[in-house]
Amino acid sequence: MCNRFFLLSCLWLLATDAFSQTIYVAPSGNDQNPGTLQKPLATLTGARNRARLLRRQKPPIKPIEVVVRKGEYLLTEPLVLSAEDSGLETAPLVFRGEAGSTPVFYGGMRLKKFEKVSDELWKTDVPEVRRYGWLFEQLYVNGQRATRAQTPNNGFFQPKAVSETILNKGTGRLSDLAAQKVTVPIESMPWFSKLSEADLAKTVVTFYHNWDNTRKPVLSVSEADTAIYITGEGMKPWNKITSHSLFVIENLRAALDAPGEWFLEKTGTLYYRPRPGETIDKITGFAPVNEKFVVINGDEKAGRRASNIRFENLSFQIAGYQMPAFGVEPEQAAARVEATVQLDFADKISFINCEVAHTGGSGIWFRRACANGRVERCYLHDLGASGVKIGETVIRPDSSELTHHITVDNNIMRSGGHVFPCAVALIIFNGRDNVLSHNEIADFRYSGVSVGWVWGYAFSPSKRNRVEFNHIHHLGWGVLSDMGGVYTLGVSEGTVVSNNVIHHIYAFDYGGWGLYTDEGSTDIVMENNLVYACKSSGFHQHYGKDNLIRNNIFADNIKAQLQATRVEPHRSFLFTNNIIYYKTGTLLSSNWAKFNLLADQNCYWDPRSKNELMFGKQTVQEWQQSGKDQHSIIADPGFVNPEAFDFRLANTDVVQKIGFKPFDYSQAGVYGTIAWKNKARLDSAVAQEFDEMVAQHEKK
Repeated sequence: MCNRFFLLSCLWLLATDAFSQTIYVAPSGNDQNPGTLQKPLATLTGARNRARLLRRQKPPIKPIEVVVRKGEYLLTEPLVLSAEDSGLETAPLVFRGEAGSTPVFYGGMRLKKFEKVSDELWKTDVPEVRRYGWLFEQLYVNGQRATRAQTPNNGFFQPKAVSETILNKGTGRLSDLAAQKVTVPIESMPWFSKLSEADLAKTVVTFYHNWDNTRKPVLSVSEADTAIYITGEGMKPWNKITSHSLFVIENLRAALDAPGEWFLEKTGTLYYRPRPGETIDKITGFAPVNEKFVVINGDEKAGRRASNIRFENLSFQIAGYQMPAFGVEPEQAAARVEATVQLDFADKISFINCEVAHTGGSGIWFRRACANGRVERCYLHDLGASGVKIGETVIRPDSSELTHHITVDNNIMRSGGHVFPCAVALIIFNGRDNVLSHNEIADFRYSGVSVGWVWGYAFSPSKRNRVEFNHIHHLGWGVLSDMGGVYTLGVSEGTVVSNNVIHHIYAFDYGGWGLYTDEGSTDIVMENNLVYACKSSGFHQHYGKDNLIRNNIFADNIKAQLQATRVEPHRSFLFTNNIIYYKTGTLLSSNWAKFNLLADQNCYWDPRSKNELMFGKQTVQEWQQSGKDQHSIIADPGFVNPEAFDFRLANTDVVQKIGFKPFDYSQAGVYGTIAWKNKARLDSAVAQEFDEMVAQHEKK
């Protein structure tokens, strides 16, 4: 039977003309069809198989195009591509939506119609839950992420105390097994004490501590001690859960009390509290089935990479994430959280004008041994973790496996970190020669862009990365600390951070910085950036060597404008030709005055104090006598309207004295059609909510 099918397939291929390199997929298709316009296939996997058949019959001399007709598709399994599916540079494999459309692939199941329990509570039946034990932890209603029932609805609880008992020390830096006793505030105790043992086991506590999150099921409760117990690895000594941390309690029926919340019973009954304006006859709910949309893996053993594959004009929506039974340990940047589109051993793979939305994990990850990839004009939003990730967190002995030459250009990455708040919007772990440019990055809970993954001065393969012309803003939201609009790590020769606009970065405690050179950052150039309205300072160096901070504008950051922390004997950085303008906070913070740095030809201005400006505890004269800023000036730079964040220069008479070269910061962010630029604009209601959050925190 198989031989007969193969023979018939070959005869069909021989009978086709030069246009047979086009394969069609349609909502009404069938994977038993030949994939013609008249008889299309139904799935991307079916199209992949058809393309393989074409390629076996005759090596293509022109692109094989999979044209996806307009409509909606249920993605019952991820599209998996291998080296076998590779195209050629002149004849790539292309998956694209038909002209004028963006077909949508859903990685989830559409729920049945809801019925009213009351006007404020609706329910629907999900029979697969009781039949097959299917569970899901995200829900999307009318194109928006719903909130699994949690408390408090606004704000957080804080532990009263945290202690740890080591159960198995092991041999690593952290104990293999430990139990943590978390004494909770008395007002939170009833949420735990009223739960049955079975319900308690399903309850999840998410802790926010500095730059990390820890998500754990509750092991037990002690009413006498007003405490809960969780288990797992030992806490990191450098970032423990403490009484200064925050936490929320999730997945308990009693907390189903706010619009947009939901709760799933083990019987399969799903309860939902409608948002204002939602009507029961016009509601569409999706529960995620898949965690991935596309997986591309070359052949590691044979040394063959999947290559020359392109995706255009396609939308991938609804993907999930399920917490492991024992929870999730803290990890900076949610580094190992996988992506819905994930690539290893892949070369020349492109995503152009695509959408990735409503995910439990990250968006796109060029992970191991990837090169020459592109993400262009894509819209990544409502993400569980990061937008785009590049490279691995390990350094492999074979340098050919280092990911390099990935371009991420002209994309919108908005509203992320919903499951993993510590995720970075756009991150390069270990990787070289990558370009991150003209991206709109907003509404994440941690850093906007991160480059490098080596702490300190040890060898780092992350070289010559470029972060330029990005608009990075409204990050942090006051829930984590130690973040930056652009964050760097390690020795990074040739890396340039330039022409970015960074603003409204707000941390819970310390560390809401605009430009942040963290541990070991070395030989990085940061120039022509505009940084304003960040909580802690516009620029901060933890420690590093020979970085060049040149020709930037730092304006109206809240606590301070400039900050440096660890004093080292070598020259830490050069700070030249910058404009520093502020009417809030101080000029300097931490150990800036003690640093081994070269600071000169800068313009400083504080309208409140004018010529009496202070460099920490030193007057201008004392500061210059110490050898710093000897050719700098104290003068109004002449911005058009700084109150309205208009930092164009009305004239250049003043700044010419310091050799400042004006740059057009309006070029940061996306480019293209008016519609694309408008899509990139942050909703004014979100911006207002951010401002209100900042105002509330600043009152404390």
